[in-house]
Amino acid sequence: MCGICGFIGEVDDSKKVLKQMMDKIAHRGPDDEGMYVDKHAAIGHRRLSIIDLSHGAQPMYNETGDVAIVFNGEIYNHLEIRKELIAKGHKFANDSDTECLIHGYEEYGTDLLSKLRGMFAFVIWDTRTNTMFGARDHFGIKPFYYSLFNKTLIFASETKSILEFPGFKKELNEEALEQYLSFQYSVLPETFFKGIFRLPAGHYMIFKDGKLDVQRYFDPMMEPAMDGDLEKTVSEIEEVVHDTVDAHMIADVEVGSLLSSGVDSSYVVSEFPGNKTFTVGFLDKQSKYNEIRYAEGLVRELGKKNYNKNIDSEEYFKSIPTVMYYMDEPLADPSCIALYFVDKLAAEQIKVVLSGEGADEFFGGYNIYHEPISLKGYQKIPKCVRKGLAAVAKKMPDIKGRDFIIRGSKTVEERFIGNANMFSVEDREKLLKTKLTHKTPQDIVADAYKKVSHLNDIAKMQYIDTNFWLQGDILLKADKMSMAHCLESRVPFLDVKVFDYAKKLPIDFRCNDEATKRAFRIAAKRHIPEATANKKKLGFPVPIRVWLKEDNYYNKVMETLTGEAAQKFFNTDILVKLMEDHRAGKADNSRRIWTVYVFLVWYKVYFEDEDFRPINQDWIDNRVRTA
Repeated sequence: MCGICGFIGEVDDSKKVLKQMMDKIAHRGPDDEGMYVDKHAAIGHRRLSIIDLSHGAQPMYNETGDVAIVFNGEIYNHLEIRKELIAKGHKFANDSDTECLIHGYEEYGTDLLSKLRGMFAFVIWDTRTNTMFGARDHFGIKPFYYSLFNKTLIFASETKSILEFPGFKKELNEEALEQYLSFQYSVLPETFFKGIFRLPAGHYMIFKDGKLDVQRYFDPMMEPAMDGDLEKTVSEIEEVVHDTVDAHMIADVEVGSLLSSGVDSSYVVSEFPGNKTFTVGFLDKQSKYNEIRYAEGLVRELGKKNYNKNIDSEEYFKSIPTVMYYMDEPLADPSCIALYFVDKLAAEQIKVVLSGEGADEFFGGYNIYHEPISLKGYQKIPKCVRKGLAAVAKKMPDIKGRDFIIRGSKTVEERFIGNANMFSVEDREKLLKTKLTHKTPQDIVADAYKKVSHLNDIAKMQYIDTNFWLQGDILLKADKMSMAHCLESRVPFLDVKVFDYAKKLPIDFRCNDEATKRAFRIAAKRHIPEATANKKKLGFPVPIRVWLKEDNYYNKVMETLTGEAAQKFFNTDILVKLMEDHRAGKADNSRRIWTVYVFLVWYKVYFEDEDFRPINQDWIDNRVRTA
């Protein structure tokens, strides 16, 4: 796990510029740094040493020194690829996974990507043809940002590195704000910074002679079988999970695991041969917002250790500006701040952790995936009748059954944009003062839905989440929060071999009236307590709805929601009413309030506070100095 950055183009004082870019992402790689610079290109690397500690320095080169690479990630099948390449005559100088990418590029070109099992973002500079080849992994585990600026292609693991490029103007992309209010994360190809784009998951780019070509090489399309043998499937899932956890243990340093109360991380912990697990909680141990007691109970049964910490409201709120700094873009998922603390806890002892992300998207685990089953009977009523009932329901108070009637009047394409849906189009247009595109969330996901029009509604929802929610929320916070503490986070379920199996599961084995993630849970029961395997999906519970009613935080948030920046972007009287109604118990507005609040905190960090310093900067500086 590392950080990469650089540019392709003729730039004055290239080494100085590259060094400035590298320094902004030192937290991604405190152990070492390296750069390659010639007349046409400059590529840099910050290293967190995990594999081949003595010989894995980057940039790395082929035998003749005319092909260079900077790489962030891990290739779990690099030994197999290495063996194949050696048989074809390639000569290796070290044992790192990086070198197999160089020789693989020489041998296979872009077809190399179909052979890789791992998480990666890399750039290869070929001096023989003055061609840049860059790629991002299948599911978007590793970040990759780029910008075309004055005919120069700039790239980096984090946007803050690109912002260091001389002459680049930092400007807010208000279109990103418009969609963020619905999705709770940055969903457009262009980030919150105008002119900076993200390379989507499963894509590669080629830059040559001033022309950029971006192509997709992988599409996570579901292919559910019509039926299957449940007992056989459960046994196969056991084998798949065991294999992927084993593959993700490759390292020359100790590996630990994050642990919540849910089935996914618990299953990983039961399979991984390590000993250390890490958990954080909120309020007291008996609270629904505290998962520590579950974690402690599981490790007692498995004979492992759990290191845990209760996070109080003061340190949670104090950390928000730092979290938004490391996130690069605003993210309204309260769990990203919880993840910041559990990664901090882990980083005090180890360099690599496993985590349970991806099982829900692949195996059908989100509670919302049950909705097509719940609505099936109701949707037999003629659509015109359901639309009429929904029109009446919209005028009613928010009582039980109201949302069911409204959502039951819509197709899955109309009602589902992913796991979060904060502000409706109508609400955000009333709220925003900025220039609007009037593009709906449904417009954003429409092309993806067209690709899966032949699939069952549950499989459609999985495809939408894998292409949007997983990349924009789940994996982004997993990478950025771990890297904020010089920690590598690995996600065994997000593996091409796991996906190749999971995509073919019958719908009934994913989600039915019995359970979400049905077959997966049965497999997990063979390794962890039944109560844990059957536990309803919680996410990462954070008590913001409680804290926003307390005087201290109510006033703190209200001050931000009515401040100068808020008045620039929003009709603040609407925000005040959301706050007042929430505190009075008239509605739970906590998530919508949070969506606006963290944007404003992020905006202050990146556009108003020129001297902002993360609260863990001294710790990072010390790691870099002692490397």
